[in-house]
Amino acid sequence: MEFIDSMFFGNGVAHSIFVLAVVIMSGAALSKIKIGGISLGSTWILFTGIVASHFGMFLDGDTLVFVRDFGLTLFVFSIGLQIGPGFFSSLRQGGMRMIFIALLVMLAGSGITYLFHVVSGMPLQTMVGVLAGAVANTPAMGAAQQTYIDVTGVNDPTIPMSFAVSYPFGIIAVIIAFVVLKYLLHIDFAKENEALKAINSENKFAAKFSIEITNDRIAGQTVATVRTLINRPFVISRISHDGSKAFVADSDSPLYCGDKIFVVSNTEDKQAILTFLGREIMMLEAEWGEFEGKLVSRRIVITRPEINGKRFADLRLRTKYGINITRVNRSGVDIIPHQGMELQLGDKVMVVGSEEAINKVADLLGNSLKKLHEPHILTIFLGIAIGVFVGSIPLFNIPQPVRLGLAAGPMVVAILIGRFGTHWHLITYTTISANLMLREVGLAMFLAAVGLASGNGFVEAVVNGGYVWTIYALLIAIIPVVLVGIFARLVYKTDYYTLMGVLSGSMSNPIALSYANGIAGSDMPAISYATVYPLVMFLRVVLSQVMILFLM
Repeated sequence: MEFIDSMFFGNGVAHSIFVLAVVIMSGAALSKIKIGGISLGSTWILFTGIVASHFGMFLDGDTLVFVRDFGLTLFVFSIGLQIGPGFFSSLRQGGMRMIFIALLVMLAGSGITYLFHVVSGMPLQTMVGVLAGAVANTPAMGAAQQTYIDVTGVNDPTIPMSFAVSYPFGIIAVIIAFVVLKYLLHIDFAKENEALKAINSENKFAAKFSIEITNDRIAGQTVATVRTLINRPFVISRISHDGSKAFVADSDSPLYCGDKIFVVSNTEDKQAILTFLGREIMMLEAEWGEFEGKLVSRRIVITRPEINGKRFADLRLRTKYGINITRVNRSGVDIIPHQGMELQLGDKVMVVGSEEAINKVADLLGNSLKKLHEPHILTIFLGIAIGVFVGSIPLFNIPQPVRLGLAAGPMVVAILIGRFGTHWHLITYTTISANLMLREVGLAMFLAAVGLASGNGFVEAVVNGGYVWTIYALLIAIIPVVLVGIFARLVYKTDYYTLMGVLSGSMSNPIALSYANGIAGSDMPAISYATVYPLVMFLRVVLSQVMILFLM
């Protein structure tokens, strides 16, 4: 009996691991429950942690802090690494609009907090604690608490207590707001998915088409010269002169009026290429394969670590093997290749040439799917170490140091590594299943630790008047998300999945992001979340100090 008691209510390493496992296991089991077709998912782990802590299943403070922060670091780093390759293109395609939406949410929540302070007479420092809990921002609470001590010389325990009581309600409030938005905006997931599919087909896949050249002014010009004249990225894969057998094109291949060519380009550049060269003919890629006889096309996966970070110019594939590279698929996105492109492990390269030449290229690039399943933990932990270092750098003082922290720092570094890691020959590829496992384990650790830290004194605080904090937290979280969500949908026509990601990021809420990813079934919410999260995380820390300094 004493042994069982020590496992549930004792101390030590075995006790800590056991309690964490029980909390996560219980929450994961409850996450299968749906009420009205809606599941809270991993958020149940937070509530099982609160219940366990209330009944005496404690972990010591240092262990809780470590589990919470390490879990959050794993979660945000794995997200950043996955979305890194497509992050900057997403930022260019609507990043400033996403940031503007997030700033509206942040300012609206701060304004509502101050309004509640004026109307209710609740001390502003306590309301700042409620705001930090409602937006799940621990650094903002810590900065507000330290600033209050610096200004007044005393510690106000209501700041961390109001934060702890508000935190779980702020998390669940954002998910409630998403459900409210779904019904207010009449969201039809089938239509959202259809629209998303149309966007993906337009932006993610290169256009492949055949042309009969009718522009006699380019007679005798080489492919390289024509590419310069059009000034658009495209690849001429195959050429047929006067109906003769097609051959693989290279930069020095001449073009003549009447030639038939097979072209791969970005979708948006197709019309410009057609206008310059000639008319489109209905000749599919498969028909070219039959027409040219001995030429074949094959998709080769880059799996040799030595190729990671190499450029096409370094490999000289066309010169050595007489093949043509028509496109590169990276993280589901088709990219038009060029000589300066740096290749990454996991890239899928479409090669056209003779069977013998393609086999040699496959041997050079790897093309062994088994190797892709090998873990590359060096990149992960190197990135985490750099991310923690970057997150700990004090950016400026007002009067307390403002940092990116253990959430934004690792995420920013992971995005940069995911995009530019090949410059330093880092292998950034992880399988989708491995990345998903890493982020889910991190999220579970984070939620369990937060719940276990919040349960002690939680009920007493709520009963003794703290229930008002929970109401404020719900309103501070729900009202800005719903109002700005409606605005973004009606004015900017933002799709629901992107909107959930932006709103999750604006509320510094990784649990809401997990909920959004589950609904979307893709990384679209994660990309928009990462677009706004670092800036919002930083500004909320600054704003909490400003409210203490200038509004008291």
